[in-house]
Amino acid sequence: MSYIPPELREGADEIDKAKALTLPKLIEEKHLKGVLHVHTDFSDGTNTLREIAEAARDLGYQYLGVTDHSTSAHYAGGLSIDDVLGQHRLVDALNEDFGSSFQILKGIESDIRADGSLDYPDDILDTFDVVVASVHNRFRMDKTEQTARIVKAVSNPYTTILGHITGRLLLRRTGYEVDIEAVLAACGEHGVAVEINSNPNRMELDWRWHRRALELGCQLSINPDAHSIRELGLMRWGVALARKGGVPKERVLNAMSLAQVRKHLKRRHYRSPNEVV
Repeated sequence: MSYIPPELREGADEIDKAKALTLPKLIEEKHLKGVLHVHTDFSDGTNTLREIAEAARDLGYQYLGVTDHSTSAHYAGGLSIDDVLGQHRLVDALNEDFGSSFQILKGIESDIRADGSLDYPDDILDTFDVVVASVHNRFRMDKTEQTARIVKAVSNPYTTILGHITGRLLLRRTGYEVDIEAVLAACGEHGVAVEINSNPNRMELDWRWHRRALELGCQLSINPDAHSIRELGLMRWGVALARKGGVPKERVLNAMSLAQVRKHLKRRHYRSPNEVV
């Protein structure tokens, strides 16, 4: 039988899998090539875009997706359309300086509105490489409404990643009521990656759902949700969580190289609303 990593020793089917030599080869921190959920001083982050990009590059990453808060997140300095366009000009200038070995991807953490729509009109959403769609309000909607809200956001062709799936804050706030199975099925159907949020306050998607997410065809994205340079180091907790859930590197979006992730994002960017990626 094959060696069973300690993270998988739960008294479930790991011994049978070890005997059949079908245990997954677990993701490792060294497999991660980029960071896809960070905030800068454009919204509620503490560092400039150049500072956090240089820090990510110095840590050995090939790319960084800047995903400041969108306009509805007024409490977090959400970006107006003019702010978005200004940030994009800065990204273009910084990418000229960085060259081909490291690049910043234009992104946003877009609030999922109560009706399931995303912030910004389509012509602005079309300018982003990465859209992390997240719920930041109306936590007390009933389970059916909340699930429909998130599924609608996931079906939006501009959504790349579903952020912190239940909005829980450990020891502070329980997650909102949502049918996780239905949401994961929608992510698998529409080619939207599910975030493994590495912030110790969140730590979700909960590892108990990782196998089901993989079975439903979901990709996962290990993100620090960083608001400072120091918080880039939170990635290790997301890796630990993914290993506990049995996640291999082949199913992690930001284990792709810069060239691979650009190709993936471009393919998604030009898909039709009903096309599954």
